[in-house]
Amino acid sequence: MPHRQEAMTPAARSPGCNEVRRLAPPNHGMYFATGIENSNPTIDNGRVRIDEMDSCGHYTHWATDFDRVQELGLSFLRYGPPLYKTFLGPDRFDWSFADTTLADLRRRKIIPILDLCHFGVPDWIGNFQNPEFPRLFEGYAAAFAARFSWVQLYTPINEMYICALFSARYGWWNEQLRGERSFVTALKHICKANLLAMNAILERRPDAIFVQSESTEYFHPTNPDAIGAARARNSERFVTLDLTYAHPVDSETYQFLMDNGMTREEYAFFLGQRLRYACIMGNDYYATNEHRVGPDGVARPAGEIFGYGEITSQYFERYRLPVMHTETNFAQGPRGDEAVHWLWKQWANVLQARFNRVPIIGFTWYALTDLIDWDTALREQNHRVCPTGLYDLDRRIRPVGEAYKTLIHEWGRHLATETVCLTVPIEFPE
Repeated sequence: MPHRQEAMTPAARSPGCNEVRRLAPPNHGMYFATGIENSNPTIDNGRVRIDEMDSCGHYTHWATDFDRVQELGLSFLRYGPPLYKTFLGPDRFDWSFADTTLADLRRRKIIPILDLCHFGVPDWIGNFQNPEFPRLFEGYAAAFAARFSWVQLYTPINEMYICALFSARYGWWNEQLRGERSFVTALKHICKANLLAMNAILERRPDAIFVQSESTEYFHPTNPDAIGAARARNSERFVTLDLTYAHPVDSETYQFLMDNGMTREEYAFFLGQRLRYACIMGNDYYATNEHRVGPDGVARPAGEIFGYGEITSQYFERYRLPVMHTETNFAQGPRGDEAVHWLWKQWANVLQARFNRVPIIGFTWYALTDLIDWDTALREQNHRVCPTGLYDLDRRIRPVGEAYKTLIHEWGRHLATETVCLTVPIEFPE
């Protein structure tokens, strides 16, 4: 990936293909998107699987969900089949649901950003402590890319930092461990699996583009005694993207990784990768992404202080890659306009960051419909609706859905007349 704000450079004609593929124009100068939540971690020591596609009714209403995507005027959808139902064993796959839904997306010319692993793995793999996970996941990605060769955009593993944090430091999901060594173990396995999958996909689709969906974090010290702890966490927040983009971690983070089980050889593997040329830095921002840190290193919610634009600028300065805002939402509260207000606040941050020369090429409200049990971060199965979607679970549009539709229409026409700072060769799914 060039360090300048210029076009990404696979040609319109893919290697080995005789046909010229038609490039998809930006959604009115910006890649507007939504997503269909496919989280599937396990809780209760692996005895309970939380499947958001099941909880939110997508297995039954998938065609209606795709209708709603089109009604909003969207051409991009963060989407993927559930890994635990699709990957049945080494070289064993059940493609039935993926075949049906992806064929329909292709027919509708909705471009998927394919989410291969979203917070959970199949029971037969166990969890993210399994050292075989990277190679097994590489095989899954290779098989997927071979079967669905028309898919160009991928998020191999969603929110790698959050997945390792919640599974192996906070003890909430999957392995439900609490410790720095288990955290680093999950971290290195997840990041290695992500890179092996990227390589496997590029072997089969050389013009593939990877949209990382990673949490955008910031840690504020509560008092002078907490400055050191906040500094350490603000270094650590970059670690998954550092390992993905072959960016050296700082000395404090390096010592932390080495002290907790990463070897010099493993670290050298990450620095030896050269895949950033095919990447868009997708980042997520919620009201919970900023934290207050005490002298004990414990992080507590801070609410929105800096905001998306300022924190994203920090990430861009580190990696100098094109950016896509890949997740945000807010609950519709008693007034009915709380989510709408959050949408416009996020959009204002995107515009300001673009004005400050951060090449933000896309924006996503996540997810299409309301979610279930995210009020406890999926730690409990209470079947409680979180009214954060563009539509409710009866597929009726919410005020934020109407506002997003208006935003796409009005701002899209304006942005289409601006000078484009970056052109990404994304193809129609034909």
